[in-house]
Amino acid sequence: MADTIRSVSNPHLEPDPVFAGAPLDRARRAALVVHGRGQTPDYMLAILDRVAVPDIAYVLPRAAGQTWYPAGFMQPLAANQPWADHALDAMAAFLARIAEAGIGAEDVFLVGFSQGACLLSELLVRSPRRYAGAALLTGGYLGPDERGPSGSLAGTPVFAGTSRYDEWVPLERAEATARLLERMGAAVTMRVYEDREHLVNDDEIAEVRKLLTS
Repeated sequence: MADTIRSVSNPHLEPDPVFAGAPLDRARRAALVVHGRGQTPDYMLAILDRVAVPDIAYVLPRAAGQTWYPAGFMQPLAANQPWADHALDAMAAFLARIAEAGIGAEDVFLVGFSQGACLLSELLVRSPRRYAGAALLTGGYLGPDERGPSGSLAGTPVFAGTSRYDEWVPLERAEATARLLERMGAAVTMRVYEDREHLVNDDEIAEVRKLLTS
């Protein structure tokens, strides 16, 4: 299947993903786990170690050059093309790979941090459907403009965590994203923290664990 999803026109499909947790071909549930700018899947593996839910098949894509798109996530959409579309296409390809293993979207979790959370927020807005759940750890949808509902998330549980002081993701955008997903039918839980660092805190870890074991 790796050769099937790999494309010379999409650099984000060239690096091999990392697999963790339960074997994909024997798991009942899976999670697409997406790292942030300047990171690798190792960062998200450390988060999964803290979450400690081993009976899920985790698929961790690897961004070309450790970055899913080059400009800030609230810049005009054109400033991040074609990289943002490549990244979204890569997410769709990995979700298709999970589906080919017999795991439908309703049994798939989305987990992302920072730029990965922004990318998954955009995926939910552009391609809404029912998922097992989503954890958006300091992120928001792409582009400078307010967005309207584009379909139904059909009750998908979403945890959104962010800091009011985060230097990369303004609180207003994180809140706007949570409101939009709620308008699209997601069951959203949002937490705003006082952290001064760009990180995943222990309360967020507990919320991700709760989501993955629900």
